[in-house]
Amino acid sequence: MEFKCFNEWDQLPQNSDALFTQAEKSSLFFSQQWFKNLATTSLIYDEKMQLACVIEKANITDSHGENKTEEDTVLAILPLISRDNKDWSSLHHTYTSLYTLLMEDTDSNRQKIFQCLAKGLSLLPFNSLTLRPIAEDDHRINSLQHALETSGLTCNRYFRFFNWFYPLQGQTFADYMAARSSRVRNTIARKLRKLEREHGYEIRLHTGSDVQQAIADYHTVYKASWKPNEPHKHVIEGLTDTVSKRAWTRLAILYIKGQPVAAQLWFVVHKKANILKLAYDETWKQYSPGSILTQYLMEYVIDTDKVEEIDYLTGNDHYKQEWMSARRRRYKLVFMHKNEPEKRGIKRLIPSFMKS
Repeated sequence: MEFKCFNEWDQLPQNSDALFTQAEKSSLFFSQQWFKNLATTSLIYDEKMQLACVIEKANITDSHGENKTEEDTVLAILPLISRDNKDWSSLHHTYTSLYTLLMEDTDSNRQKIFQCLAKGLSLLPFNSLTLRPIAEDDHRINSLQHALETSGLTCNRYFRFFNWFYPLQGQTFADYMAARSSRVRNTIARKLRKLEREHGYEIRLHTGSDVQQAIADYHTVYKASWKPNEPHKHVIEGLTDTVSKRAWTRLAILYIKGQPVAAQLWFVVHKKANILKLAYDETWKQYSPGSILTQYLMEYVIDTDKVEEIDYLTGNDHYKQEWMSARRRRYKLVFMHKNEPEKRGIKRLIPSFMKS
């Protein structure tokens, strides 16, 4: 069992795909598509991808019991970003809502894997290593934290954000809406009637190869919304292009007189709906096009996709509380070598990345 760090995807042993396939069942943000897109579209300046792995070599023989060869098996992967200023971090982005260590929970060598990974990480040339965003009950990260502290690193844990979500527990869309406040239900019904009577409207849902054709309308809505221009256009376009091939994308656009006025980008992965982006043209604010579109997508993912959970991802916004029923905390962990700043003659200041 040994520690290795790769900076190219094709350097990974073939069996690594199995780890990503298993991980994506828990979250879109653990999928190989997510990480590959970030590595391609989001890294800037001095940033480089580092895939920190625990590898085990196995002897493979042919059918005659001869010609032994060694084959690498990946037991764990921790996707990272290295920087020249030596402030390393998880391979994540503003849109990342969850991060973890990829490994099989059933592996009988779990403790040895954590020890090997921690020892390898402790020898890397970073001043600090930040992992985020982390679930409070992530037992793999918690075990890695313990192993890293045993290897001589210190760890500080910081609250990052709240995550609102809704476990369906077998509910239909009718059940779900019945549990919403009367104000939300009545407002949407009233606005729908008003919009239909005064202008009419059309909602188009894009889920597969047609997604890229609709991205232009998504950007049109975004420019007309209260939000600034999409700051991470390449990340969004790269992601939708990649995951639409697996039919994970749910891009819904509401049109009034042929003009796109509201857009929402969701991803449905293994029975979990992730609400990533939403925007509407403020010119049409009086009709609540955003709420109308949210209701439309809620009905689709609940009754058609049969999702088991809906996740509003990042933030404690009031409108999220109207649609969701439960809240989780997300954290970041900052690891540093004990006395490392003092040994290098560096002032122990709080880096800007720790303040965000």
